Amino acid sequence: MKRQKAFTLIELLVVIAIIALLMAILMPVASAARERGQRAVCLSNLRQLTLAWIQYADDHDGKLVYGSAFSWASGHGGYLQGWLGRAFSFPESRSSLFFNPDKGTLWPYIRDIDFYRCPRGRAGHVVTYTTVCAANGIDGVEGTFEPRARPDLVRAGKRVGSTVLKLTRLTDIISPGAGQRAVFIDMGQTPFSGDFFVYYLYPKWAKGSSVTPIRHAEGVTLSMADGHAEYWKWKGRETVEMPRNLVPSHGVFYEVLEATYEPQTEDGLYDLQRLQRATWGRLGYAVEHRP
Repeated sequence: MKRQKAFTLIELLVVIAIIALLMAILMPVASAARERGQRAVCLSNLRQLTLAWIQYADDHDGKLVYGSAFSWASGHGGYLQGWLGRAFSFPESRSSLFFNPDKGTLWPYIRDIDFYRCPRGRAGHVVTYTTVCAANGIDGVEGTFEPRARPDLVRAGKRVGSTVLKLTRLTDIISPGAGQRAVFIDMGQTPFSGDFFVYYLYPKWAKGSSVTPIRHAEGVTLSMADGHAEYWKWKGRETVEMPRNLVPSHGVFYEVLEATYEPQTEDGLYDLQRLQRATWGRLGYAVEHRP
């Protein structure tokens, strides 16, 4: 009777080592491919939201939708509802969100819940997109708005040359053009109280939940006022490695900056200023060279 040949221990170890090596090579490739696929979905969502944003303005004589996600602002003849609505603020379920009438002013244009969330968003967050603060958002960004003509009116944006800082109408977008003014950004988490905050007068990131998004391969996705969306990979290591903290709220976790952060490198400053220019159309401070 012939003796059946079996693998030796050394041969088994070699096979296991080869499999482990292949897994180590293939896993990052598969992860990167998955991220690219999710990024494509995110960019598509941002384009759809921005087209709805443009359509709303076209339907309302050029007036932009109120940029804060959940808030109401005093306006001429009544109140302005946020573009998203409180229905998206941590609903009990998808069905409760869908049937909640307190949805924002863009809901009639996009009635699919999935368009409001990036596939790479934090667990428990049903919405991850928000407008940047210059897209008819909060009034309190220092140096960007004019005094109210009346107490019941939303403040108009300050004009510097041909650049309107805070946008309230499509016709405000002149210099730079619509292809360079940001509208929506993927925060990766629910807007905590309103829109994505970035300073105009200061070369630093603001503390709070408007932390620099890094969920797309150390980069961010955002849309522009002409309807297209972009992916930016951050240049500065400090942009990616800023000291973030996770804090609980509404039963989920938020990523926040506990304090303002001023970039210390050229690449870090480039990242900040790139987003500030896309938000406000220009910088509100003199540019200094960093060693």
